[in-house]
Formats: sequence, structure tokens, C-alpha cells
Amino acid sequence: MIEKKTTKITGQKKEVFSRPLKKRGLTKISKIKYEEKIIQIKRVTKVVKGGKKLTFRAIVIIGDNKRKVGVGIGRADDVNMAIDKAILSGKKNLIQVPLTYNYSIPHVMNSSYCACQILLRPASQGTGVIAGGSVRTVLELAGIKNILAKQYGSSNILNNAKATVLALNQLSEKVDLGKYQCARKVQFYDKIMKKSKNDEIIK
Repeated sequence: MIEKKTTKITGQKKEVFSRPLKKRGLTKISKIKYEEKIIQIKRVTKVVKGGKKLTFRAIVIIGDNKRKVGVGIGRADDVNMAIDKAILSGKKNLIQVPLTYNYSIPHVMNSSYCACQILLRPASQGTGVIAGGSVRTVLELAGIKNILAKQYGSSNILNNAKATVLALNQLSEKVDLGKYQCARKVQFYDKIMKKSKNDEIIK
């Protein structure tokens, strides 16, 4: 809102309009540039009383190629609307990924989602992203350049993507917890981990 100030000059009132107050440190999601990759568009039919209802489901992986990545799902009667909903859902469910100076992960991580199981292993500089399917897309959009990944069990595209995001989220929680456990782990993470803007602000 615009604030209104009044000042007296020789018995007369003069109105002065000040600029609207801006909140610092808040950036809109629409201003941040993200890269989106559509990994699946599926036609879904639902049997209802009058017959069959046809809808579309879109799965989109969104990330900034630095530290943030997310998986979004959108359902609508139109393909374009389903994609837009999936992009909006992905932006709401972004997670922070810990990166080392080699653009890899600090620990071996194993996680499962439904019938899918994902194994992530750190790799040295020059290895590249050794993964396939939706797992590779999630890791690339997260900014990871050197990693070894293996998927077991089901080959479902959505569940594998969610299992990878879950593994990266658990890894981030493990790193944050390790910084408060002992000074030895703090020295280890300071040596191999890239510092983000949030870490610099805390210090």
C-alpha cells in the first residue's frame, strides 16, 4: 500500500506520497529460471456411470541445474493444462541437494519407494552421470555431474523418480544432522562440500 504523509508549509498542507514498501529477501517462484523436462504423458480412462471419462496425466521433472530439483504430476482434460499443473506442482515440491566440489554426493545412499529401490554412489571427477531413465533426468537437473546410480525392482517411471528424490532428500537431512553431531564431521563437510548461500548466511 502507498503511505500518505502530510507536512505543513506556511499554514498550508502539502501531500507527499512515498513509494510502496518492498520486502527484501523474498523472490517469487516465477522469477527464478527453472528447466523442465517432460518424462511421461499418459492417457488415463476412468469408468463412470455414463461410460468412460478420458483424462491426461503428465509427469514433469523441474530443476535449476544447481541444487534444487522436484517432481510434479498434473492431471487435466487437456494435455497443455496437465503439463502446466505438473510444472506448478514441481515448483512447490522442490528439495535442496547437497553437492561436493566434484559435483557429486558425499555419501552412499539407498532408498526405496513402493516396489522401486535406488542406490546412489559418489564418483570422482570425469565419471559422468551413469544412470538411466527418470533417475538420470532427476540427477542432471539437480546439478550432479559425477555419480553412479542403479535401480532395482520395478521400472515404473514415476516411482523411480520419486525414489531418487527421496534418496536425495534423506541425504540432505543426513548432512544437516552430521553438522550438529561432532566437530570431526563438520571439518569433513567443510573440506568436501560446496557452500551454498544459506550456509554463508548462517555463518
